[in-house]
Amino acid sequence: MEGDLVRIDRWLLPLSWLYGIGVAIRNALFDLHILKSHSYNIPIINIGNITVGGTGKTPHTEYLLRLLSHSYRVAVLSRGYKRKTRGYILATMESTVEEIGDEPWQMKQKFPDAYVAVDHNRQRGIQRLCTDEATRDVDVILLDDAYQHRYVHPGINILLVDYHRMITDDCLLPAGRLREPKEAKHRANIVIVTKCPHDIKPMGFRVVQKALNLMPYQRLYFSTFRYGQLRLLYGNEERSLSSITQDESVLLLTGIAMPEQMKLDLSLHTKSITALSFADHHYYTQTDVSRINQAFERLPKPRMIITTEKDAPRLLLTSGLSDEVRQSMYVLPTEVEIMRNEKENFNDKITGYVLKNSRNSILAKGENNL
Repeated sequence: MEGDLVRIDRWLLPLSWLYGIGVAIRNALFDLHILKSHSYNIPIINIGNITVGGTGKTPHTEYLLRLLSHSYRVAVLSRGYKRKTRGYILATMESTVEEIGDEPWQMKQKFPDAYVAVDHNRQRGIQRLCTDEATRDVDVILLDDAYQHRYVHPGINILLVDYHRMITDDCLLPAGRLREPKEAKHRANIVIVTKCPHDIKPMGFRVVQKALNLMPYQRLYFSTFRYGQLRLLYGNEERSLSSITQDESVLLLTGIAMPEQMKLDLSLHTKSITALSFADHHYYTQTDVSRINQAFERLPKPRMIITTEKDAPRLLLTSGLSDEVRQSMYVLPTEVEIMRNEKENFNDKITGYVLKNSRNSILAKGENNL
């Protein structure tokens, strides 16, 4: 059910109260225009959350890339979390995970024609994308995880909320997992409740809608994950999820914030799932490699390992995995599906905004006013 993974450390609530004071002061400075948000004459769409990790930002960003790339030159700007470089970097197909981070690397590999850039300073990153010779033909910029970066005012602000960790049931850090109070949801133009079960009932949609209590100007959507073909990480072999038998043992290896929905989805295919979870964006050490080898060896045969697209580039950097582990490790691609037959409506809102606010449209308006 919704909110079933919310955990609150009540003994830390006094610290959450102090943290909340700091967040409230910062937001008030922006609301009073003492701190300035900058708007741009190019469509900018932010995909973010007010929860620490695990709401599905990368699959939703890829959904927008897939939607817009056919008609526009699209750029993704990320801070490149846990990269080992600094400043602005425009990714190439030769860029490494250490240089740009795992999520930007994944998006560049899947969308080679898109511009993918990293910079913790979003204003500088946008400026570079719009003015550098290599990228100045950009038509639309997707901001990855910039809901709290209020120095940039996006044209569309998309807030992602995990169905299993509803912000209405959570509280501020460090007692809970919220970066901002749940009232910050009102800055969003669009709210998407992510990771919904495929079989959610109409009553479930209504319960969530009532709990969120959105403003009239906000639009609510629900999304779920759709999985592609399993792909052997150290090879070219593919197999379908339906090929997994009920007696096949699966080691679910993840370094993501919230792997629970993935485990639930895989449980439809096999009754034997062992989860080996590491921290989000985790770089695997030799101690971790030993744990992986040993955990796999303990599984009864037939057996396999399933990991995520986000973990794949970090695992490729890892040495010491046994030959059997390498021969049995599959990557499970994840895509987003908009639920309740609202895919077309959602797509129209995104493409309509980009068309209306494109540089060509702005130029045409200026010429008409001459």
